[in-house]
Amino acid sequence: MTFYVENETEVHFPFDPEEIVEKVANDILEEEQCPYEVQVNVLLTDEEGIRRYNKTYRDLDKPTDVLSFPNLDFNRPADFDRVSEHEADYFDPESGELLLGDIMISVDHVKRQAEEYGHSQLREFAFLAAHSMLHLCGYDHMEPEEAAVMEQKQSDSLERLGITRDL
Repeated sequence: MTFYVENETEVHFPFDPEEIVEKVANDILEEEQCPYEVQVNVLLTDEEGIRRYNKTYRDLDKPTDVLSFPNLDFNRPADFDRVSEHEADYFDPESGELLLGDIMISVDHVKRQAEEYGHSQLREFAFLAAHSMLHLCGYDHMEPEEAAVMEQKQSDSLERLGITRDL
C-alpha cells in the first residue's frame, strides 16, 4: 500500500503524519475487507488552503477540517465487488494499486480542534484520517443513520489502534 503525504505548510506535529495515516488507513481497509493494495494521497494544508480547495471543489467559500475525494463510485459503502469491472479507471497501471482517492487535512483545524475537545493533536489527526478514509470507502453522513454508522466505525478504529481521547 502506498500513502503519499505532502505537507504544504510549515507546521510540524509531534508525531509522523505519514505513519498515522498508514496505521489508520490500514485498520479501516482491513475492517472494511478491502481486497486490494491501495494508493491514497494526503495533503496537509492550512486554513486558507483548505478554504480555497473547498471553494474550488465544493463551491463552499469557507474553511473545513478535512476534505475527501473518493475515486470510486460505490453502490453501497465498502462494496469492492465491482471495482475490477472498472480496472482502467480505478487502478494505477504501474503499481497495480487501487487508486482510492485523496484526502486534505487542515493542520490549523487539527491544532484548534484538539484544544477545543481536550485531546491530543495525534488523536484529532487520526480521527480526521479515519473519517476521511471512511468517505473514500463510500460512507457518508448526510442522514442521521449514516452519521451514526460512521461515528461508530471511527470510534472503533481509533480504539483498536489505542488512539484515545486521553492521549
